[in-house]
Amino acid sequence: MTSSAPAVRTRRRTVSAVVLCAGLTVALTACAGEDPDKGTNGVGKLTAAQIDKKTRAAADAADAVRLTGKLVSKGGTYTLNMQLSSEGGTGSVVSEQNTFDLLRIGDELYLKADAGFWKDDKADDESDQAADKLRNKYVKVPEDDPTYQQMRGFTEKDTLLDGLLALHGKINKGDRDTIGGVRTVQIMGGKGEGGTLHVSLESTPYPLRVARGGGGGTVTLADWGQTFELEEPAEGDTVDYGGELPRTSG
Repeated sequence: MTSSAPAVRTRRRTVSAVVLCAGLTVALTACAGEDPDKGTNGVGKLTAAQIDKKTRAAADAADAVRLTGKLVSKGGTYTLNMQLSSEGGTGSVVSEQNTFDLLRIGDELYLKADAGFWKDDKADDESDQAADKLRNKYVKVPEDDPTYQQMRGFTEKDTLLDGLLALHGKINKGDRDTIGGVRTVQIMGGKGEGGTLHVSLESTPYPLRVARGGGGGTVTLADWGQTFELEEPAEGDTVDYGGELPRTSG
C-alpha cells in the first residue's frame, strides 16, 4: 500500500511558500519584482539633483502655499502659520517675545498685535498711549519704516521658499516616507546636516516638509495651488500711523 504523506507534505510546503512570498510582496514588493514607484509621479526614480530641480520648479509655479512650523535664525525663533501667494500673504507669526498677525496685499503691509507688542522699554505715558491706540488694530506699515522689509519677508512666497528649499552641500537621495498620508522621497544636503526635503511622490512633486540644516527649524508646506482671498481690513479696524512706527518690544 502506497502512502500519500509525501504528497501532502509537498503541498503544504508549496502553500507555505506562496503565503510567505505574498507577505513579503506586500511588505517589500520583492517576490514579484513589483516596481516601488508604481502609481507614483515617477520622481523617485530620478537622481537627487533631478528631484531637487523638479520640486523647486513645482514650488515656483504654484499659485499659493501654506507654511506652518518653526524657523530659527540669528534674529530668534519664529513660529509661522502663513498663507502665501504671488499677490501677498496673511497669517500669524509668534516670536520669543510676541505674537502678531500680518497681512500684505501688493505693497500694502498691515501688522496687528496686542498692546504689549507696541510698548517699548520706556513704558512711559507716551508709550502707553500709543499702545492703547494701536492694540489689536491693523496698523499700516509705512514702506520707509525700518521694520517694513523685515515684516514683509514673512509674507513673500518666493523669498521664504528660496531660503527654505536651499540644500547645502552635495545633494543625496534619502529614504521613502509618508507625510500626511502622501508618499514621499527624501533628498538631503550631505547626510542631512545641509537640510532635508520630503518631496511628494504623488501628483505634482511639491516639497511637503523641510528640515533646515544646523537646527534651523522644520516647516510643513501644504495647500499647494489652493487660492485664497486677500481682503483689506475694515476701516474701523485699521490705523494709518503715517510716519515711522513707534519703537516696540518686538
